Amino acid sequence: MYPTKQEALRLLKEAEAMNPGPWGDHSRTAAHCAERIAARCEGMDADKAYILGLLHDIGRRFGVRHLGHVSDGYSYMMSLGYDEAARICLSHSFNNQTVDEYIGRFDTTEEELQLIRSRLQEMVYDDYDRLIQLCDSIAGAEGVMDMEDRMADVKRRYGAYPQAKWEANLALKRYFEEKMGQDLYEAVEKNSFRACSE
Repeated sequence: MYPTKQEALRLLKEAEAMNPGPWGDHSRTAAHCAERIAARCEGMDADKAYILGLLHDIGRRFGVRHLGHVSDGYSYMMSLGYDEAARICLSHSFNNQTVDEYIGRFDTTEEELQLIRSRLQEMVYDDYDRLIQLCDSIAGAEGVMDMEDRMADVKRRYGAYPQAKWEANLALKRYFEEKMGQDLYEAVEKNSFRACSE
């Protein structure tokens, strides 16, 4: 299950009030991209994609955390009964289903880390998991970014970017371009879309 679009927007706005920052507009950009891509892929629901994109970082409502935002988001969405949104909170950071590729601080408790590891092992990724991973890799706070520029920026800020994750993102771009029959950046309106808080 996942919330309605209206409820997802309300949850994001509430979360931003608790922990203001650029992550809110990053989430809006990811949602926009997910909706546009899903609308062009047979068998995908554009509204569902938008909602999942909007909520993938909802764990940030609890404050500034790195890996911790993954378990926070998962647990929060599960507490509301939104298991499909909870799943995306978990899967969006792990293209290759391994915590070892996480970029950022491991600021979880041992219990939270075990929760992430065990849920990842149980998952069989579907196109919504893959779609939000893709959109997360091109979503800036102000709008859509070139994937390689965004990855290079992350590498500069954190000092490293796992090659396997880099390759996985490029593979996702190719995968969805083939499904859409269209260039990724054209589909998501890279040159014109601008995120803005509502």
